[in-house]
Amino acid sequence: MAATELVFRDDPYARSCSARIVSVEPGAIRLSRTVFYPAGGGQPGDRGTIRLISGQRFEIADTIKGASEDDVIHVPVEGAQLPPAGVDALAEIDWARRHRHMRIHTCLHLLTAVVAAPVTGGQIGEDKGRLDFDLQDVELTLDKSEIEAKLNALITSGAKASARWISDEELAARPELVRTMLVKPPSGQGRVRLMEIDGIDLQPCGGTHIGNVGEIGPVKVLKIESKGKRNRRVIIGFAE
Repeated sequence: MAATELVFRDDPYARSCSARIVSVEPGAIRLSRTVFYPAGGGQPGDRGTIRLISGQRFEIADTIKGASEDDVIHVPVEGAQLPPAGVDALAEIDWARRHRHMRIHTCLHLLTAVVAAPVTGGQIGEDKGRLDFDLQDVELTLDKSEIEAKLNALITSGAKASARWISDEELAARPELVRTMLVKPPSGQGRVRLMEIDGIDLQPCGGTHIGNVGEIGPVKVLKIESKGKRNRRVIIGFAE
């Protein structure tokens, strides 16, 4: 299977792109290039449409990864008619939904800077997100108001966020960059993508992010939950 050009990786703000429909089978449409982010790293897959030159539209209910990082499967709405393979099309995401994912995702990176503990899990939604922290070996008390105040202070700083790459060897030499305990960044391809928030955070991440933390807007800590002896779950959401 030919690799898909991942437009979202270089330009997370791209809302659409031209593409050729490479293959079509029940539950799976593959394109030569795509703006659709496939579910991974706690971030949901994109939804949207594939439109032919004729104007015919095909709804995409979800996007997932196939056999590799660059094998992107666009999942059509169940029972819908499928487009033909080998034709040109326009792929367009539900931008409002994706942008909210980007804002929440970047805010969770800020949360890892505020709560200095290993991360054991996380999830991104349209209006809220959460991270689970392992506090077993960390002398740290999580205070809802304090975390909220620190997050909003970082957001108002207007720090820029951008992606860059390092080699597998560089990452191996800097294990402190990896914050997640259970999910390791993909290696073996020669390089690893890092997400950097100027002066605040730097860690491996393949997801989509906003370019300036000020875009997040005000947030609040919705809840802090105990998840067993070791873990504490911090749930954040938009304040407006």
